[in-house]
Amino acid sequence: MISEKLKDIIINEDCNAYFDEPMSLHTSFRIGGKTDCFCEVNTVESLRKIIACCREENTDYFVIGLGSNLLVSDDGLDGIVIKLGGDFEEITLEDDCTIRCGAGVSLAKMCLFAKNKALGGAEFAWGIPGSVGGAVYMNAGAYGGEIKDIVVSSRYLDENGNIGEITGDQHDFSYRHSFYSEKKYTILDVCVKLSPKSKNEIFYLMQDTMDKRKKKQPLNRPSAGSVFKRPEGYYAAALIEDCGLKGVSVGDAQVSEKHSGFIVNNGRAKAEDVKSLIRKVQDVVKDKTGVELECEVRFVGNK
Repeated sequence: MISEKLKDIIINEDCNAYFDEPMSLHTSFRIGGKTDCFCEVNTVESLRKIIACCREENTDYFVIGLGSNLLVSDDGLDGIVIKLGGDFEEITLEDDCTIRCGAGVSLAKMCLFAKNKALGGAEFAWGIPGSVGGAVYMNAGAYGGEIKDIVVSSRYLDENGNIGEITGDQHDFSYRHSFYSEKKYTILDVCVKLSPKSKNEIFYLMQDTMDKRKKKQPLNRPSAGSVFKRPEGYYAAALIEDCGLKGVSVGDAQVSEKHSGFIVNNGRAKAEDVKSLIRKVQDVVKDKTGVELECEVRFVGNK
């Protein structure tokens, strides 16, 4: 439950808040039960006040980007879900080759901004359906590029309301991991360093990346992208397909017939359907190949 004190802060800070809000409206999987409050926060100061009150009132809080790598429980999320909007969606050119992105900026917006400034290096991110903050949190990547290749610094808010900044190797980037992965810090903004490149060349690279996505990925169905991390020496999708699991379903959750590394929602899939299907895939692949598949998708919620 949300206390009256927290409600007052949300209202006074002019946040966009929705109570008893279905999380299925805010995840790319289109799955998830209700949260007590879904709140779009527009400034660092508002974020600081809300998190401070949550700690005082012993209220759970969870910060999301674009909800593209989440599986939210059918029983929802207690407390408050915070989405970064307003100031967190601003993007600016810091110098000739450095772009500062608010954590709520979509990767698509970042890529387009870079193209318009004739700056290359971010083309790999074109089509990844997430936010810059989320991409840094998990070191998102595709088609030979990762966010670690372009990030030079990031600022964050810790649980105690302190703003900090890390640079370069302090991000501790590795495969789908960063400095932030085990911390309850909220990424505020990120600086990426790119390099001069012709707009036409950037456009064609972005187009090539999108063509590959359309050809290989089930973009016409709700999903959370690649479900499993890449096992060392293997490709998860190839292992899954070789084990005869392509197209296998639990309820309305299905291993995509187009790309076995994806699980898609065919209409009314529940979180438990997806979890059951993930366990089935993991068990069969382990039994037949000896390889343990680790989830890339984050499970959040009450169960």
